[in-house]
Amino acid sequence: ASVTEIASDGGGASARGAAGAAAGAGSNSPPRASRGSKGRRATFVRYEPEPAMPATDLRPSTPVGAIPGIGPRTSEALGHLGIRTAADLLRHFPLRYEDDRGERSVADLIGLCEGGESPVAALRVEVASVRHAPRPKPRTEATFEDGTGTVRAVWFNAPWMRGRLHPGMRGMLQGQAKLRGRYLELSNPRWEPLADGDAPPAREARLRPVYPASEEIASAAIERAVRAAMPAILPQLEDPLPAEYRASRALPPLDECVRRMHAPRDRDEQLEARRRLAFEEFLQLQLGVMMKKHRMRTEARAPRIPVNEAVDARIRARFPWPFTGEQDRACSEIAGDLAQALPMNRLLQGDVGSGKTAVALYGMLAAVAAGMQAALVAPTELLAEQHAASIGRFLSGSDVRVELVTGSLGAAARRESLARLASGESHVAVGTHALLLEGAVFRNLGLAVIDEQHRFGVEQRAAMREKSAGPSGEVPHVLVMTATPIPRTLSLTVFGDLDVSTIRSRPAGRQPVATRVVGRDREQEVYRYVRERIDGGEQCYVVVPAVEERADGLKDAEGTSRALSDGVFAGLRVGVVHGRLDRDAREAVMDRFRRAELDVLVATVVIEVGVDVPNASLMVVEHADRFGLAQLHQLRGRVGRGTRRSLCVFIGDPATEDAAKRLEAIAGTDDGFEIAEMDLAIRGPGELFGSRQSGLPPFRVADLAHDMELLRLARRDAKAIVDRDPGLDAPEHALLRRKILRTYGDALGLADVA
Repeated sequence: ASVTEIASDGGGASARGAAGAAAGAGSNSPPRASRGSKGRRATFVRYEPEPAMPATDLRPSTPVGAIPGIGPRTSEALGHLGIRTAADLLRHFPLRYEDDRGERSVADLIGLCEGGESPVAALRVEVASVRHAPRPKPRTEATFEDGTGTVRAVWFNAPWMRGRLHPGMRGMLQGQAKLRGRYLELSNPRWEPLADGDAPPAREARLRPVYPASEEIASAAIERAVRAAMPAILPQLEDPLPAEYRASRALPPLDECVRRMHAPRDRDEQLEARRRLAFEEFLQLQLGVMMKKHRMRTEARAPRIPVNEAVDARIRARFPWPFTGEQDRACSEIAGDLAQALPMNRLLQGDVGSGKTAVALYGMLAAVAAGMQAALVAPTELLAEQHAASIGRFLSGSDVRVELVTGSLGAAARRESLARLASGESHVAVGTHALLLEGAVFRNLGLAVIDEQHRFGVEQRAAMREKSAGPSGEVPHVLVMTATPIPRTLSLTVFGDLDVSTIRSRPAGRQPVATRVVGRDREQEVYRYVRERIDGGEQCYVVVPAVEERADGLKDAEGTSRALSDGVFAGLRVGVVHGRLDRDAREAVMDRFRRAELDVLVATVVIEVGVDVPNASLMVVEHADRFGLAQLHQLRGRVGRGTRRSLCVFIGDPATEDAAKRLEAIAGTDDGFEIAEMDLAIRGPGELFGSRQSGLPPFRVADLAHDMELLRLARRDAKAIVDRDPGLDAPEHALLRRKILRTYGDALGLADVA
């Protein structure tokens, strides 16, 4: 990677950690690097050392309460933000930066505001008038003059200001200025009275950091604490990136980057620091992923499962239709992996209805044909039941025994099921997380398929690998299957250790689904049209967000079923299914709907994935603005599975900008890969694949939505480093190795490397 590549802005600043969200530079100093923008390159500047800072007794591990100027209340407030040591404090980076223009006149600020800016500045003013208004919202209003104009300031819920402002007082007013009509106004500014003859301290223009704060502690207090700690702590920070590597990539040292994040001289040097820190975060994760992948390929062994032409033909004969070209390619990739003694670790991703389950079943039957067992783990009981029923239909008339293992099995039935798996009497296991528990033992598990990866974490994948494939200690092959296509950035991070097979096309005969988004005012019109289609022989899903009646007015399954049966769907056969029904009742309703003994199925999101009823060509989703974008796409995927013209209507009145974006996106495309990228842009990676789901800690600085180029470069460098030093055992990698194990050891299964 060249200097220019490493420094790429990647299309934007971080929206989460310390972002380049500052306003334009407020310094007269020359820029040290080009700013960079989407589609353009920026370059890192060679680092010039800062003067040495004075040493004190502070250490990175020093509790924040021991830092000069931090008392018990401030220490407690910082602790509630996760800041307990001096090192934690310096890793608490600003959320954004305000362009503090230093001391200005009222006339200057009016000119800046008229030019479209909202500058932060200080004004040397005299109080002209004061007014206290207790209702409807307690506030203090004052007007100030400086000889060039008048400025108005307002403080909300600040009773202490009553005694601090009197006409004729002189002082410094500091805050963000905005034009309100013809008046310049500052909201909740700082006010520092000046005694006669006092000269205010000189104020220089700077980028003022704004920190993630709380009701207990303000950003300004955090800034003071950071500035108190920096002189002593910065020289003690250990840089995990070797000096030679930093030099080859023109990366500033860690201590200088931390200083620039907290006290940047201008926007360019803050962006430089941010890029280095974001790159380091990506590099550490990619090194962990590459180390794990290398270990899997060199240390773990899996059973060889050969798939010759005869086995391939016998398996394909089980399916009532020919595979598509992309299904064929995915089957070949899986067969190639299974034939190796290295454990398969593959992600099978595809859009709704693309035929992923059939491809996964191909691999499972290959394992059974080789005398081994196969398991499929699903996130919900309903989906596990659907998979078991579907696999049972494909295997009708064969000697393959399918075992369904879910949490709702009675104790005796569960013991019997697990005994059949342990003895090898059952060949295929389909279940929920119950299959991951210690009591679930296989005689010779050859392939584990994990469906809907975004509901399972890294630990669950590891749990399936620990189900020994035989007395030799071999581990099973693992295939991860997701109906939610993974955005490219996330496939390089959360799933970076997986090989990927992608199915984009859909099997022949699948019909496109017409999508409509309407407001609640058109609800009855929608249901009247749906009734006409049902009277013509079609079936309909009605999806609601709640199971039972709620105080917030969200529609619930039971109430909606009654209302529709008594109203527009009178005389139709209406069923209800939701997660609180027991397995037998739920399956009975689904069977009736599948056999067209029900015209309408009112359901919660339990039908989000896996349900396949070709005659169901209509769907109405109530309160669609309350569902996630990926959920809406999954729900829509339940229709369009037959030969009829299908329709999905989303009813909702979005109350937030994000909700409106979701409905706009779902109406604009039916491509799951496009929707995955839109979902990432709207929700951000933290929500889409957060630490809770992925098992990975969140980034402090890096932003997956905007730093794609940095991520690619980090991945390339990580691969080269691990190729040369697979365990990071070289002395120059010792600190980097320790940090990776501390951050990602458990999540990536690397803890035993230490």
